[in-house]
Amino acid sequence: MPGRRARHNGLVPAHPPRLDPAIAGRLKRDAAGLFPAVAQQYDTGEVLMVGWMDDEALRRTLTTGRATYWSRSRREYWVKGDTSGNLQLVHSVSLDCDGDTVLVQVDQLGPACHTGSRTCFDGRTLPVTVVDPLRARDARHADVAEPARGAQL
Repeated sequence: MPGRRARHNGLVPAHPPRLDPAIAGRLKRDAAGLFPAVAQQYDTGEVLMVGWMDDEALRRTLTTGRATYWSRSRREYWVKGDTSGNLQLVHSVSLDCDGDTVLVQVDQLGPACHTGSRTCFDGRTLPVTVVDPLRARDARHADVAEPARGAQL
């Protein structure tokens, strides 16, 4: 069956490609059909940005090797770097345990943030109380009596 006519290249497949149903079935989306996508530098673990995807943005990301997001404000797909030149080349994509967030590990070429910062989190640290993990663990177990050293159980 021939494809329909389209302006960009003359033909569009009669049935546009869709996200693999096995992957789509594992996703949990919000009311708008979206889920967050965390972009992380693949070799350093640096968190670069958070964007939004739907099934089509994820399909494009998986099949093109370029991070593709859904712009909630412009209501259109955007490929990171198409206008800025600051590409995100995909190394891997993982779904979290709940199926409601994806981790996109990329090689970020240039700044990730629209402000020109390396990441969207540069210089935006908030004040927080830092808890010593050893003291927290001890406090959590304070109500459990421990046997004296050398005592036999």
